[in-house]
Amino acid sequence: MKIVIDKISSVTKNLALKHVETVLNKPGTALPCTMGTVLAAEVLEDKSIYNEIELPSGRMSKIKKGDIIAVALGQRMALKGFVGRLPSSLWPDDVIHLLNFGGVAGECLSANVKEVGDPLRIRVLGAITRKGEVLNIGQKTLFTPKKKMKSAIPLIITTGTSMDSGKTTVAIEVVKTLSRMGLKLAGAKLTGVAAMRDLYKMQDYGVYNSVSFVDAGITSTANIPDETIKDVVRGAIDHLSTDDPDAIMIEFGDGLMGRYGVNAVLGMPEIQKNVRLHIGCAGDPVGAIGLARECKKAGIPIDVISGPVTDNEVGKTIVKEELGVLVYNAFNPTSEWIDLVISRWLRDSKLQLSA
Repeated sequence: MKIVIDKISSVTKNLALKHVETVLNKPGTALPCTMGTVLAAEVLEDKSIYNEIELPSGRMSKIKKGDIIAVALGQRMALKGFVGRLPSSLWPDDVIHLLNFGGVAGECLSANVKEVGDPLRIRVLGAITRKGEVLNIGQKTLFTPKKKMKSAIPLIITTGTSMDSGKTTVAIEVVKTLSRMGLKLAGAKLTGVAAMRDLYKMQDYGVYNSVSFVDAGITSTANIPDETIKDVVRGAIDHLSTDDPDAIMIEFGDGLMGRYGVNAVLGMPEIQKNVRLHIGCAGDPVGAIGLARECKKAGIPIDVISGPVTDNEVGKTIVKEELGVLVYNAFNPTSEWIDLVISRWLRDSKLQLSA
């Protein structure tokens, strides 16, 4: 049957869904429960917080009771949000949950209610189909995962202790700085749960091309095998390297000890070899020190500490004394930071930056 969709979520962006699509919703017919399966669902309630969905354009749109939305199945393991899994079975009229604003849906198991409220319930109307085939975001991708990576393009990476630790804020400041120096930058978000917001922020400040795991057909890197994540990372970097950027800015969603595969990626020899600058973000000195120690143990030491821990001199002083690294507050950039960027690039790459 045909159905009118009010809001199309960004996780489905590569499928170019229309506002009128065909759905499979025959009574008694089970729907696929695989990651990436695209569904039409009805919003069952109004919420006062965490009540928006990100559209393919990147615009945030408020959703309300009765809206019909297009979502994709996936998992989430958010420290400050929802924990959710793929349903074990799924039928038309089943009630599941919207797990993030990018449009990932599943069964919510736990929620940080203080931060995001109760999970939004949605009623499954059916699986969206084309030519009789149930759609999955993996049917339309921008790059293919790889077992070997050819790229030698310099990488700048941002890691953190958790979500909301300042990674995106510092990433866009670095992008702005290097873009103004004349560098051609690509960008990637290689772990986390589907959303375009962080990549669009990088684009606002100079990144000319960007991808995420969504562009390989993955709604979330939560709980997927390490080797799968590594293959996606290799494919993403090689894809972005085809037109020879000067560097690739990489943000890792979630924290080092989360369940999104950050640790697995940081341990990859081909990643460690290409990293020119590693920025770690934390909210407090203990987190910053722990992050730096764990990254060093993994073979990819941190060059700069940023995030809320650097918001005043107390955190900065403790981190400097304990770690002996540069501390950098993205809201108050210093000339010391610029000097580090220039010296690192002049020493470790063939780039010749003008003064």
